[in-house]
Amino acid sequence: MMVETVKVQGMSCGHCVNSVETGVGELEGVLSVTVDLKKGEVAVDYDPGKTSLNEIQEAIEEQGYDVV
Repeated sequence: MMVETVKVQGMSCGHCVNSVETGVGELEGVLSVTVDLKKGEVAVDYDPGKTSLNEIQEAIEEQGYDVV
């Protein structure tokens, strides 16, 4: 298992948190997603054999947020 923290711009509310958690959480191999609005960060615990950091970043961007 691997934990990566990604900087994300554009998140500002509970809906943003739910969108990101749902979008990333649906990826195969993702165990947990934690969003910190104040820091603008998303921490993801995942199995690198089943998904990649690139796929996680794409899932965040599909929700309408920018990965920095």
